[in-house]
Amino acid sequence: MWSYPNFDPIALTINIHWYAVSYLVGITLVWWTVRIRNRRYSHGWTNEAISDLVTYAVFGVIFGGRIGYVLFYDFDQFISDPISIVKIWQGGMSFHGGLLGVVLAIFTYVKRNVDSFMVTMDLIAPSIPLALGCGRIGNFINGELPGRITEVPWGFIYPGEIVVRHPSSLYQAFMEGAVLFSIMWFYAAGNRPRMAVSGMFLLSYGLIRIFTEFFREPDPHIGFLVYEWLTVGQLLSLPMILFGLVVLASSYRTVGNYK
Repeated sequence: MWSYPNFDPIALTINIHWYAVSYLVGITLVWWTVRIRNRRYSHGWTNEAISDLVTYAVFGVIFGGRIGYVLFYDFDQFISDPISIVKIWQGGMSFHGGLLGVVLAIFTYVKRNVDSFMVTMDLIAPSIPLALGCGRIGNFINGELPGRITEVPWGFIYPGEIVVRHPSSLYQAFMEGAVLFSIMWFYAAGNRPRMAVSGMFLLSYGLIRIFTEFFREPDPHIGFLVYEWLTVGQLLSLPMILFGLVVLASSYRTVGNYK
């Protein structure tokens, strides 16, 4: 077993937190890979338009992720301390809230710039796992999302505990980052109909999240929802799977829908 390394959450002496660094790296990777796909598949976006798109998405992630966390995981804390909603550096971001925030932000961008919403979502979706993976590494450095108790030799003893736990944030960094990115990057490389890439992202992430949640300890103030196994993350991922299947089926069924 391993003792948790107890990272200093401050990356540099100028008080830059590792959580912020992980977000900046993720945003940069998204911006870079969207530009690569734009050139390779001749989407016709200018570099300035891509930068604007990513900026909108970043604001969607931050506001949606934090609001989603408060609504889904920590509403009682918000009621007792409303200012906690802006304390992003302390952790507490919801992917599902962030996803809704990104969708709303991109819809706003598209409406202002007269572009196709689904084509835009298909363009950015394969890059999102890179940001997710970086965010999960930030979770690990912050000591967040400890896993369930285990006896595996690679388990960690987190600060203030004596039990060994799965490093679930690292599992999720690998699955939601490297694995999901590989799936999306190669799938999007084919001649896919409009909406198919977005549908595949929803389906794949939902399945991966449900799987990795089996290694993650539920939030102590929430616990399991049903039969000592269903978590909030799994519950929120079920609609993603269903909606992803609907989007994929609709995409492939529509004649003349190829990009």
